[in-house]
Amino acid sequence: MKNFFKLQSFVIAILLAIGLSFGACVESDDDNDIDNDIDNDSDNDSDSNAKVTGVSISPSSATIAKGGYWVFTTTVNGTGNPAQTVEWSINETDKAEGTTIDSSGKLIVADNENLTTITIKAVSTADTSKSRTASITIVNNPAYTTQQDFEDITATELVSRIKVGWNLGNTFDATNFPSGLTSSVSYLETAWLGGESRVTTKALFDTLKNKGFNAVRIPVSWNKVIDADYHIRSDWMARVTEVVNYAVANDMYILLNTHHDDNIFKLTDAYIEQSLIIFGKIWEQIAANFKNYDEKLIFEALNEPRTEGSPNEWIGGSAEEHTNLNKYYQLFVNTVRETGGNNDKRILQINTYAASREQAAINGLAIPDDTAADKIIVSIHAYVPQRFAMAGDTTTWTASSSTNQIDTVMNRAKTAFIDNGIPVIFGEFGAANKDNEESRALYAKTYIEKAKAIGAPCFWWDNGGLAVNPNSLAGPGQPENFDLIKRDTLEFPFPAIITAIMEGAGVE
Repeated sequence: MKNFFKLQSFVIAILLAIGLSFGACVESDDDNDIDNDIDNDSDNDSDSNAKVTGVSISPSSATIAKGGYWVFTTTVNGTGNPAQTVEWSINETDKAEGTTIDSSGKLIVADNENLTTITIKAVSTADTSKSRTASITIVNNPAYTTQQDFEDITATELVSRIKVGWNLGNTFDATNFPSGLTSSVSYLETAWLGGESRVTTKALFDTLKNKGFNAVRIPVSWNKVIDADYHIRSDWMARVTEVVNYAVANDMYILLNTHHDDNIFKLTDAYIEQSLIIFGKIWEQIAANFKNYDEKLIFEALNEPRTEGSPNEWIGGSAEEHTNLNKYYQLFVNTVRETGGNNDKRILQINTYAASREQAAINGLAIPDDTAADKIIVSIHAYVPQRFAMAGDTTTWTASSSTNQIDTVMNRAKTAFIDNGIPVIFGEFGAANKDNEESRALYAKTYIEKAKAIGAPCFWWDNGGLAVNPNSLAGPGQPENFDLIKRDTLEFPFPAIITAIMEGAGVE
């Protein structure tokens, strides 16, 4: 996506050339916000004989959380280049005073709004008999509004309390949609899982906790649900919050991150300035939403930050990329701390380049400066040996002959970080199913035992059992299924692996 950052100005030029105009972009509280405003005076070029045939609103319906907002755009259709200006209104007279829509189409839903639906209306100024309405569903944002009790412990102490974790993979991290701004939240959540029968439930987290998992990682891709001003859909934020609360209700530790957003979070000098602006705006919103949560909620800045398709992508990155990655992490720490609440002391997690175990990636990571002492965790992802753990051609694994690569990863993590007071989490590990449950169980137990010996808990990657990796070692399009639990039935298809995981982690 080389021209991502040039795209908006190009589109603006085209729109102005053909006489269209959209409402002014959302105002930001950040004085350094990127100016994406579009002139709304294109009606000066309209034909005096123009005829309006109708008005359209985009999106035609929406869900907005209380306290949130969205900017709607219109097109006035007709012949002779009709004026594109409209007058906005809200039909309901009993709405909360703070629920408003302005001339740019920016609809704000008040925190105290009691209505569950409202209707907005756009009327053509050139022909007031032509209009369009859109239906808005209003939901609650379940984020805590008061600060929760927060145990002010070090990152090392917190990590020592995590027994074993599980990844809610291929769920909120699903990407590559035609429009994440108009698709339903439930569709975006389950598109990579085979349908809405696999929507995330509290019962899923209840079941995992009862099996012995006391931590969960919730990967989230945010790029698909941001507008031109990098504002996150409020209903998406509310749904992510709801799922975080499932884990909170189970007294679980939670890793919440940005995931699969590499197309906007670039690591090269050519794009770093703009990328950091977007990164800061997204994390400012996430951190503000969750600022009142207790110490069990950990923010993870990035997933596997890298330059996709580069020669160094999986061998540790370049010096340029390391320098820029460390800029992200410093901005991450600063942004979270500035949002206040419990975020002034929240424990934060950063990953090596590509979350790689390679020595170059480990050496290139700099621990950011922080106003709160001893609050940084480092995360590494290590699917080793790769031909066994991923969709390669190896199906058997023995503890007596196959542990060298695991030992190397553990030694590197211990020497570089743990021995220097920086705790480590293996945020992703696992072994894909190849009808080899016994070998996978032995692998899981041994891996977790070795990580436990250096004080590093492990999080199994569970992709829901339906994933296909186009770059699979077994050939293009081959499956890499890591599921431990069926999302729809809550059954554990590989009980021997669950038993082995808990034995390795010392969970009774």
